[in-house]
Amino acid sequence: MLRTRFTEDFGIKHPIVQGGMQWVGTAELVAAVSNTGALGILTALTQPTPEALTREIARCRNMTDQPFGVNLTILPSISPPPYAEYRRAIIESGVKIVETAGQRPQEHVDDFKAHGVKVIHKCTAVRHALSAERIGVDAVSIDGFECAGHTGEDDIPGLILIPAAADSLKIPILASGGIGDARGLVAALALGAEGVNMGTRFCATKEAPIHDAFKQALVKNDERATDLIFRTYRNTARVARNTVSQQVREIEASGAPFEKLAHLVKGTRGREGLISGDTEHGIWSAGMVQGLIHDIPSCAKLVSRIILEAETIIAGRLAKLLS
Repeated sequence: MLRTRFTEDFGIKHPIVQGGMQWVGTAELVAAVSNTGALGILTALTQPTPEALTREIARCRNMTDQPFGVNLTILPSISPPPYAEYRRAIIESGVKIVETAGQRPQEHVDDFKAHGVKVIHKCTAVRHALSAERIGVDAVSIDGFECAGHTGEDDIPGLILIPAAADSLKIPILASGGIGDARGLVAALALGAEGVNMGTRFCATKEAPIHDAFKQALVKNDERATDLIFRTYRNTARVARNTVSQQVREIEASGAPFEKLAHLVKGTRGREGLISGDTEHGIWSAGMVQGLIHDIPSCAKLVSRIILEAETIIAGRLAKLLS
């Protein structure tokens, strides 16, 4: 069994976290992950209202008696969702682990901590991780350039970013981005992480609540099958390459303002595709780890395989190098 500061602090069996993913982090997936001994994370803003989130937390609790958390992503918006109300729903539902992401989380971290909630904050740079440590979070998930979704603007891959964060922080760090098997877990631990945070890999599981066409695409795609969009707007995101992402890049390259492509990247459009199975309908997040995804197992099989193979690598191949 692999024990780390993160597993001890957060009361889980395995140092693996299923990070919050919009439209994907629902009770079916989260409970399946937590039942393996890893940590599942519900995505708060997948639910249309704070009241719906309360119901989803209760539904998840009916499916697992193991620890699980909730992701609350705070992003700038002209008409932001009622973050404080979502936060209150999390606290009043008795959730004890939260993954935060986005800008200026201080208000939320303070309230969570005041109610005994442990906070993991997602960061794409060491300087951001240090800021999160200063405001009192319990752990950070450090996202390398390989990751799906928002990669930050520094373009630092995990092989550098993970040990740089480990050298600078006192709190536990999770390695995120480009990790999908035992080799990634062992490498992350060797680089100084206390566990891993996987998103794309958990999308290609039987319990992920997305159409099978997307899961098959993750298996078929290789590590080159992603696009970086929104670079010129300083809001870079990595998505699976398709006709829509290519169209977005063309419009962006012309110097057009965001409004000219907003209709292509609407979250509701992406969700429609995830439901219908049309992988060309909108943009959808996927990391470079697609190149390491070769099957669609259950969460139980995936996690047990990663842990067993990680233990074999550590006790077998790596131990032999010493002799």
